[in-house]
Amino acid sequence: MQLSPKQKQYWREAGHRWNVKHGATRSGKTYMDYFIIPRRIRERIGKDGLVVLLGNTKGTLQRNVIEPMQALYGAALVSSIRSDNTATLFGERVYCLGADNKKHVDRLRGSSIKYCYGDEVVTWNEEVFEMLKSRLDKEYSCFDGTCNPGGPGHWFKKFIDSDADVFAQQYGIDDNPFLPESVRESLKHEYTGVFYKRYILGQWVAAEGAVYSMFDSARHVSDDMPEMRFTWVGVDYGHTNPTAFVRLGLGEDGRVWAMDEYYHIASDTGARSPRQYARDLVRFARGSECVVIDPSAEGFLLQVHEDCPSLRLKKADNAVLDGIQLVAALLDAGRLMVHPRCGRLIGELEGYLWDSKAQERGEDRPIKQDDHAVDALRYGLMHYRRDLRRLISEGEHV
Repeated sequence: MQLSPKQKQYWREAGHRWNVKHGATRSGKTYMDYFIIPRRIRERIGKDGLVVLLGNTKGTLQRNVIEPMQALYGAALVSSIRSDNTATLFGERVYCLGADNKKHVDRLRGSSIKYCYGDEVVTWNEEVFEMLKSRLDKEYSCFDGTCNPGGPGHWFKKFIDSDADVFAQQYGIDDNPFLPESVRESLKHEYTGVFYKRYILGQWVAAEGAVYSMFDSARHVSDDMPEMRFTWVGVDYGHTNPTAFVRLGLGEDGRVWAMDEYYHIASDTGARSPRQYARDLVRFARGSECVVIDPSAEGFLLQVHEDCPSLRLKKADNAVLDGIQLVAALLDAGRLMVHPRCGRLIGELEGYLWDSKAQERGEDRPIKQDDHAVDALRYGLMHYRRDLRRLISEGEHV
């Protein structure tokens, strides 16, 4: 197998109780673990204690760890995760659990763990990690983990920097010599601001100030709108909170346009029923390919479907940070434009701020205020995120 200099160093020197690789996306962090995991398991065969894999969810463990190892070693040595949350790896029964919620791993409370592998540690519930510390209670117990960086106040960064027995490596995207240059350049185009520093340079930096600091009305707002190849609508629904619709279109100029908006504040003119909002949406979305709706608005989805069964409805992907990163990258690349009639959206793009109090707790979270139009925009864009990421990586920024 071919290894980078950093991967070789990890193979030689990562013999501590806690061994951590943190840094950029696609930098070679996880690939090394497909060889480290079997090594750790073999070294502890016959010894007391459990082997545990922890990830953000059981599904992410299957995708990020189990399936790539099956491709290397075959299903006979690496089974898929079964319904009882276990898999068989190299002859050893292994518990595979999501660490985003402490309830998922309560079954391990009181158990000794001889080896634990941790995927996406920054996304874990902190109480899970605190419990894990007390469960690695054998002389030979150890942990290997990987993560992308968060803010400098994140609890895991504080642990890495503590006086615990930690071997830690920081990776940037350029530490992976096997990544094709075209892929490397595409990824560098896809991230901007705090996300570039974290996911390309591998730095633990705070998300602070304006979320969309790259938004400039002189650059991004124009009434010179081209013909559209197709249009679709993003929806953030609220009964007592404001309801926002944003019509989006992919223009013949290769850019995405926020073409029009609908915004209603119940406190200003009185609450509207779900049926009234549904009728407004059907009129607003006429001619659009699909409507992407806030996934929490189940009742509203049913109402819209009842009123207009022919309208293609999609539940939005509400991964907030991934969505913010996509919007930011489109703005930075000049691939997202806004028509002046979207005045509410323009104001929210200019005023959307990171929550400084959340940053002090190591959390990345925008302030939940005046965010309904930007949420509708985010929902709509995330539905076509794969295509839009390709758009971002095409040539020079415009």
